[in-house]
Amino acid sequence: MVAEAKLHLTVVSAEKKMFEGAIQKVQVTGSEGELGIYPQHTPLLTAIKPGMVRITKESGDEELIYLSGGILEVQPDVVIVLADTAIRGKDLDEARALESKRRAEEHISKAHGDVDYAQASAELAKAIAKLRVIELTRKLM
Repeated sequence: MVAEAKLHLTVVSAEKKMFEGAIQKVQVTGSEGELGIYPQHTPLLTAIKPGMVRITKESGDEELIYLSGGILEVQPDVVIVLADTAIRGKDLDEARALESKRRAEEHISKAHGDVDYAQASAELAKAIAKLRVIELTRKLM
């Protein structure tokens, strides 16, 4: 009988360790697009875009964590997410995310130059990612 391959995930932000444990799979938004990581994945090192990490635990339960960006390292049996900021989906404040989105859209419409526009676009991407995590977290509950 062949032993089932395992995958160990660690999600760490600048403030604290958000998750550590054995999982079935993990999904994250890398710099080149959406990534689905399963046991025995090819080694990989990539930047993470603002978005979420969707964790499927060994039990089959899912957990969502918002990431503002960071680095993803994948080895065949270990995945490490080093996030700039990480917030559990259930801990996100929808009113604040909506206000951030509104402010970013306002800044984009008034941007005077590439730097202003790029900064406002980055803030908008983060706000939209937070709102998406909130929406998906509600569906899981």
